[in-house]
Amino acid sequence: MGFKTKAVAHFFGVLAAITFIHVAAAAPDADDQPAPPSATGTNSAGATDTRYGLFNWLDHRSMYTQEVFPEPFLVDDMALEDNELEFTWLHTKGSDRQNDTGTVEFQKGIGLLTLEVQIPYERNAGPGETTQGIGNIDMGARYPLYQIVSADRLVDATFGVALEGGLPADSTVSRNAELVPEIFNCLKLGSHFTVQTVLGYSTLLDGGEDGGTQTFEYGLSFAYAIPHRELPLPGVQQFIPMFEIAGERGLNRDEAGQDSVLGDAGFRLNFKPIGEMQPGLGLAYVFPIDSGARAEVHWGFVVSLIFEF
Repeated sequence: MGFKTKAVAHFFGVLAAITFIHVAAAAPDADDQPAPPSATGTNSAGATDTRYGLFNWLDHRSMYTQEVFPEPFLVDDMALEDNELEFTWLHTKGSDRQNDTGTVEFQKGIGLLTLEVQIPYERNAGPGETTQGIGNIDMGARYPLYQIVSADRLVDATFGVALEGGLPADSTVSRNAELVPEIFNCLKLGSHFTVQTVLGYSTLLDGGEDGGTQTFEYGLSFAYAIPHRELPLPGVQQFIPMFEIAGERGLNRDEAGQDSVLGDAGFRLNFKPIGEMQPGLGLAYVFPIDSGARAEVHWGFVVSLIFEF
């Protein structure tokens, strides 16, 4: 694959800076983190003892390190992962077009730093024209910076930064490199409800008619985890209904001011572990929310198979 040298150097330069910050923070590995203290043992005097990390901004009581945030369908995942392999198939259909994208994604946690790589294969079919090939190979990194945990631990919020870079494969569906700096929030309310929020600024690099295009991207992923003791489905450790909003707004060129917002509603099933591996299955229905998305997508679905180990 003929990757663009400048795009690769730019992305990995920034990624190296993120890794350096992670090492400088000298945070312990997530698996080595002590279990969060009980809520009854937390008081105003002892709260400061739970702080750690860069500038003492992180909190040992936070559940961010406990993998309580489920993998989103359309929204970028911002949770801490250990080792995760995911296979996804996204199918959407419009008035005269059909899109199918199969993606393999691997995520690796190094302490509080999560690295990921995605390799998609796309097929776009329209009247008299079909394009297909390997899409941009996406690589990313994310890191939590600041955490707020209430005394009763009913509110648990983690704020952080992320960086994603799409490396072009020089196929008919992948011509331009992409760089997306992001900020995120992972919010846990009570014992069941979670929200992941992502804001990003996308820029397409290199030349061509799409080079220099800038887009504001945003996403919300809502989930409600129901454990086996409350819903005893055979072989299922958790049943997680989910609802998401994934949108983008053009910032320049002909797309300036134009919005496109998709939604999805579905569920995830986290099955009981098989040895060291935790399998999971997800299914969601995809639908347009505004006229911008409706012009291209009438309906769709996404299927996801996850292995955590």
